[in-house]
Amino acid sequence: MAERFLRRAHLETLRECVQCGKCTGGCPSGRNTAFRTRKLMQMALVDLREEIFNAPELWFCSTCYTCYERCPKGVKVTDVIRTIRNLAAKEGHMSVPHRMIGVYVMKTGHAVPIGPAQMELREAVGLESQPPTAQHPQNKEQLEQVQTIFKTTGYDAMIDFDWDTMNLKGMDKGGKK
Repeated sequence: MAERFLRRAHLETLRECVQCGKCTGGCPSGRNTAFRTRKLMQMALVDLREEIFNAPELWFCSTCYTCYERCPKGVKVTDVIRTIRNLAAKEGHMSVPHRMIGVYVMKTGHAVPIGPAQMELREAVGLESQPPTAQHPQNKEQLEQVQTIFKTTGYDAMIDFDWDTMNLKGMDKGGKK
């Protein structure tokens, strides 16, 4: 895997990994999930491309860079994981929750849309119900720019976005299959 699809810089840093486990031991995501950074690095090193692309834990990394900071060999773990994710996504191995984040961004301009509860809370503290971002009704042009970027880069196709339903293909407007 490493030689065939990781960039030279990532391959060189990955080869420095001594499997000490400091990345896994300090990983906030690993405390609450099955995510084991060291296991992912080993899978990358031994050319388990399909296994790593299909591993749900590939998407558990929060990209906090704790592993990066703790590594005694300077392995750029987070960068390697991001590269593997990008390659997996390009080949159609993106998890549904991550694809749904793309849907939210396309529909609202936000990865986490502001719902009624958040709007109510904002009003309670004296703010406008919606922040002045792409989701705000008066900023429709900004949202259209976000959508243009998604179309131009092909991200809409990558996540199987259906412009008619404004959801993933095969799902209705309410997010149900």
